[in-house]
Amino acid sequence: MIDQRILDTHNLTRGEFDLIVSLIGREPNLTEIGVFSAMWSEHCSYKSSKIYLKGLPTRGRAVVQGPGENAGIIDIGGGKVIVFKIESHNHPSFIEPFQGAATGVGGILRDIFTMGARPIALLDSLRFGPLESPRNRSIMEGVVSGISSYGNSIGVPTVGGEVYFGENYALNPLVNVFCLGLADKDKIFYAKAEGIGNAVLYVGSKTGRDGIHGATMASAEFGKETEHKRPNVQVGDPFKEKLLVEACLEVMDRGVIVGIQDMGAAGLTCSTAEMPAKSGTGLEIDLDLVPQREEGMTPYEILLSESQERMLIVARPDKVAEVREIFSKWDLDAVEIGRVIEGDRMKVRFHGQVVVDVPVSAVVDLCPMYRRPVAEPAPLEPRNVRPVPSPGDLAAVFRKLLGSPTIASKEWVFRQYDHMVQTNTVLLPGADAAVLRIKGTTRALAVSLDGNSLYAQLDPKTGAAIAVAEACRNLACVGARPVGVTNCLNFGSPEKPGVMAQFKAAIDGITEACLAFEIPVTGGNVSFYNDTEGASIYPTPVLGVVGLIEDVGRVVTPGFKGEGDAVVLLGRMTPELGGSEYLKVAHGREDGLPPAINLAGERAVQETCLEAAEAGMLASAHDLSEGGLAVAAAECAFAAPGRLGCRLELEGGIRADALLFGEAQSRILVTVEPALLPALLDLAAKRGVAASRIGTIGGHRIRIAVAGAVPVDLPVEEARTIWSGAIPAYFEAKES
Repeated sequence: MIDQRILDTHNLTRGEFDLIVSLIGREPNLTEIGVFSAMWSEHCSYKSSKIYLKGLPTRGRAVVQGPGENAGIIDIGGGKVIVFKIESHNHPSFIEPFQGAATGVGGILRDIFTMGARPIALLDSLRFGPLESPRNRSIMEGVVSGISSYGNSIGVPTVGGEVYFGENYALNPLVNVFCLGLADKDKIFYAKAEGIGNAVLYVGSKTGRDGIHGATMASAEFGKETEHKRPNVQVGDPFKEKLLVEACLEVMDRGVIVGIQDMGAAGLTCSTAEMPAKSGTGLEIDLDLVPQREEGMTPYEILLSESQERMLIVARPDKVAEVREIFSKWDLDAVEIGRVIEGDRMKVRFHGQVVVDVPVSAVVDLCPMYRRPVAEPAPLEPRNVRPVPSPGDLAAVFRKLLGSPTIASKEWVFRQYDHMVQTNTVLLPGADAAVLRIKGTTRALAVSLDGNSLYAQLDPKTGAAIAVAEACRNLACVGARPVGVTNCLNFGSPEKPGVMAQFKAAIDGITEACLAFEIPVTGGNVSFYNDTEGASIYPTPVLGVVGLIEDVGRVVTPGFKGEGDAVVLLGRMTPELGGSEYLKVAHGREDGLPPAINLAGERAVQETCLEAAEAGMLASAHDLSEGGLAVAAAECAFAAPGRLGCRLELEGGIRADALLFGEAQSRILVTVEPALLPALLDLAAKRGVAASRIGTIGGHRIRIAVAGAVPVDLPVEEARTIWSGAIPAYFEAKES
């Protein structure tokens, strides 16, 4: 009988172990326990989330590949497809911020180019604890440095993303990385091991002891000690990955391989089991042939190592020499380590002995799926938050919001990234969405990552729906129509009924929003067990939406453009203070309900913006989110040539702080030349969208009047100094 301590070390329950015994007809040896431990981990098997994920809308006429492969694929016409996905690297980034974030970038890049696509853009969604803490600053520095080091070195631009700060991320930061690739539709590759007798080749870097049990570590809570987990974090080499990208794309372009998969979570085990499982075949490999960079590695270590920059390739025997020749040209190993066999067995030899002999279906497909207990949802708070006094000095609150790290400029982050390499970038980071031209065409792609965890904490379903809606709204602001979505769902332990209630509700919200926008979910990632010392993070669903712009010349930007242009608000003013950054910053409260969202109304606002953009009416567009109208107007002024200001006149009827800083949804601030204003208002009226001129661009001050009073009147340069200097000030103070 296997000792319980061994099962505990491998995060396997006694029931799971008994199932393994029944599936393979005997007790597994230690190496086989390691294989099942990795592949049956939450990180790899989705055993607690799959029953809910099946309800997401994944089909669409343009979907080439939905969930189940390394990345999703959407047909964009002209013989081209886009390949995209988002992944988490949360636990590794807490233990070893630099390498954790760097290898997160490396991993998502491999998910894209293993499908035959060249990666053209990276974006990241980051969550850290308050910057007042030296440890939180250190984690943020390490993560940002890791992302920039890997992305910059490999030559893929980091073009956008988001950064939030909150106490609940102090012991569990989130690092979610998105990658977008472009491929020819007739040159897509899949993770398959077809053709009995075909060769199995190991390509890329040599195997070391780094990253062993990384997938298992990502499927458990953290305690107070994390230092001993450092060996579970992989070490990346972006220069080696650059060679791997080019070599893999070359063998794909020449058509000399049958299938390919990266060795990601669970390393060699993952690709050795999953490729034959998808093809109805078996696989046998000899670990003595695996290139190793350390002496005396055991079969357990070789199979479970998550060393980076490695792939498994299946090729016909007559093509092996050509594959080797190509990889040799790129100074990379390409070693034949096995072959595809009849049956459905994963057979692994070491020193002439069989050390693993199990059905691939047992490893990949027969992990138990759990319907975890779900707590009854707590009654939602009233939509109108408990009364708060309206601040006497709204200008002071405005300054405070501009200096809040969640709202403040993220230039300290993105200035460390190369966002122009490959020369596809149309808009620099800081715009509503990243925009990349498709070379050789008039078209462009746009991408936005969004997710407000406080909204999701207060109402998971609404918060998740808003994440989808805001990502689509950001695309509308640059003139892009959404075509597909990927998600990274960051939650606490699925063994907590309250967490599963949050997860279930969030899936419902994402589903409703995606159906409303008619966009398919092509894949993504679930990151459970984001708990440290028993405390869970706020539920954090992050949505990555990709859009298409037919005429790159019609791209709209957020900055004010012309003196005298009309400032128009698309959407309705409603008093929404629950879950707002204003409530948190000015009153120290995180309560109430997030803003209500009407998805049909949201889509009407976005369609109005899109039609106006496509007609060339708009001089600028910017969505309203954290900080509300006042912050959105300020951001438009900051992005304006010459720091153009504005004069806004708001009617009363709603308390002034809600008008200025409330976060009501479905609103976009646009500007137009006065001559085009009637056409814009007519367009909005036809769609039943509220639209009103609320001011004029001019001068160099941000002046906002409410019912005749002027609570905000600040020089643009003064406001921008607060906004741009907030985050750097924390690190400058540390250095001094």
